[in-house]
Amino acid sequence: MTAEYKVHGDVAVITLNNPPVNGLGLATRQGITDGLAKANADAAVKSIVITGAGKAFSGGADIKEFGTPKALHEPNLLSVILTVENSSKPVVAAVHSVCMGGGLELALGCHYRIAAPGANVALPEVKLGLIPGAGGTQRLPRALGVETALNMIVSGEPVKSELLAQQPGQKLFDKMAASLESLAEEALAFARSVADARPLPLVRNLPCKHPQGDAYFQFARNMVKGMTRNFPAPAKCVDAVEAATKKRFDEGMAFEREIFINLMWTPESRALRHIFAAERAASKIPDVPEDTPQRAIKSVAVIGAGTMGGGISMNFLNAGIPVKILEMKQEALDRGLATIRKNYESQVKKGKLKQDKYEQRMSLLSTTLSYDDLKDADMVIEAVFEEMGVKEKVFKELDRVMKPGAILASNTSTLDVNQIASFTQRPQDVIGTHFFSPANVMKLLEVVRGAKTAKDVLATVMALGKKIKKTAVVSGVCDGFIGNRMIEQYSRQAGFLLDEGATPAQVDKAIEKFGFAMGPFRMGDLAGNDIGWAIRKRRSQEKPDMKYSRTADKLCELGRFGQKTGAGWYDYQAGKRDAIPSALVNQMIEDHRKELGITPRKISDEEIVQRLVYSLVNEAAHILEEGIASRASDIDMVYLTGYGFPIYRGGPMLYADQVGLFNVVQSMNRFARNPLDDAKFWEPAPLLAKLAAEGKTFN
Repeated sequence: MTAEYKVHGDVAVITLNNPPVNGLGLATRQGITDGLAKANADAAVKSIVITGAGKAFSGGADIKEFGTPKALHEPNLLSVILTVENSSKPVVAAVHSVCMGGGLELALGCHYRIAAPGANVALPEVKLGLIPGAGGTQRLPRALGVETALNMIVSGEPVKSELLAQQPGQKLFDKMAASLESLAEEALAFARSVADARPLPLVRNLPCKHPQGDAYFQFARNMVKGMTRNFPAPAKCVDAVEAATKKRFDEGMAFEREIFINLMWTPESRALRHIFAAERAASKIPDVPEDTPQRAIKSVAVIGAGTMGGGISMNFLNAGIPVKILEMKQEALDRGLATIRKNYESQVKKGKLKQDKYEQRMSLLSTTLSYDDLKDADMVIEAVFEEMGVKEKVFKELDRVMKPGAILASNTSTLDVNQIASFTQRPQDVIGTHFFSPANVMKLLEVVRGAKTAKDVLATVMALGKKIKKTAVVSGVCDGFIGNRMIEQYSRQAGFLLDEGATPAQVDKAIEKFGFAMGPFRMGDLAGNDIGWAIRKRRSQEKPDMKYSRTADKLCELGRFGQKTGAGWYDYQAGKRDAIPSALVNQMIEDHRKELGITPRKISDEEIVQRLVYSLVNEAAHILEEGIASRASDIDMVYLTGYGFPIYRGGPMLYADQVGLFNVVQSMNRFARNPLDDAKFWEPAPLLAKLAAEGKTFN
């Protein structure tokens, strides 16, 4: 049973028991209503307590039921709350630890509430592109006051129970328990003390007004719209709370329900719910069971004190794991250390990091010029120059000095992890950990699984990713892994668009309007155009038939590598990051078109967006088919957390699903007929063609 019923003298206790957070799944909802019926029918029972087992009162809806018929099956949460309100005997919610979403709505439906200190109280539905759907927007303003309730509903952030209990005039908690340990006893005593009180108080009957009325809600709307322009839910939260102040309770409930159901169908809510599920799915590896034993990682060594090495080290220091950085020269170590210090000091200045925390982190950091000093580390990550000869030297040294069972990781962004593993006598201990720059900020970690990588190594690195607060996604071995292999096709399309008539600024503006953080040309200038140049030179030997626009090479031949040289696709002023369109570059592109005999044409923003985004989708379909990624949602997570794909569109694969794969294939067939594009690339990947033909989706 996921809701247990026990009688303690004259008090019946219904305990939700659906780990990990007592989600209100169908069986739990039935358990509550059955328990209420039993208690009301038992003459010996005078009052009822509802509480949660383990580490939560209730975290709300059961995610396992999302999108299934069970989620809406009666008794749904609205019916459960109605049954609680209609109980002829008082019902007391004993709240502790976690009381969120539907869990808070259930507590608000009870006649009384007692809370343990330290409980996290929230209505987080807005984070899934929804509003609370079981009376949260109607009852919380009555219990807590309009402003406090609206702030909680719009942000979705948790607030501690003791802070809410201190709000003047609050009716959310009738009593605070002395401690979590004493809650059960105090709840029984409180339930006995209200056993004979009549009429039973209901939150729905409390008054609900704001002294400034319309002016306050107008102000709230302006604030919310400014901060959340691509998401409809936060503004709808304001509408629903306003309805609580203007409509009769039942009308307000109907209004909330209508908004909730309409939001459920918006692409933005679908995207956010998809991301919520995708993030959880990414940590699961089909052939690595969750109970796979892990290796203990108590200390980490990092090879290289440059931008990447320093950023990678900070992740571990932040998580309280000691780090030893190795460099070949003392000056390089000093420079790297100074950068780490500077990064932390700027956080201290902004008030984001306390001074003692900063000192504690720096005390975990040590440096060395000798490989022999790394021998005791449990894991080593190399962040050296992206060139196979350099990696070979490093891994032969690591193989010599590292203790047996240490994990040897490479922060390569494109190179063959199997080849790197072959430089050692222990390929089972070698793995790719591709961090994204700046490594102390970017959420994504591509975990590259070699052909011989041991399962316990993979399980350990995935768990470590979580510990250092990264979204870790597993990739197989191929050139560029998931993210960079796809971005190469995207960049190739951006180049063809220049050949055919677009300017860098037009391409960037179109894709930024679609919602990308940065267009391909601004991104190239930020990362350094010489990086792509090096890859294209390597490509010309490996895949001589791969077609590129020559514009990017011409740009590099001019020495315009981007922000670091003050000039790239755009011009930059010293100390500023503003991209200023360059007359020189536009002239270079025009001259190049003349050389090729191309008459430029006007290209629409729609064509720009489709060619860039669908090139990602088609390459991703190949990646899925080859088993490089194990699910489409993993690819979405890579693009959302590492490449600035708009969150409200849910990633390239979900976006393609929402457009309809049939329509995606039709567009690709159209692009294949363009003589200046790469017709062979636009042949739909077999998986994409198959899904489109069957009317199916990636996710």
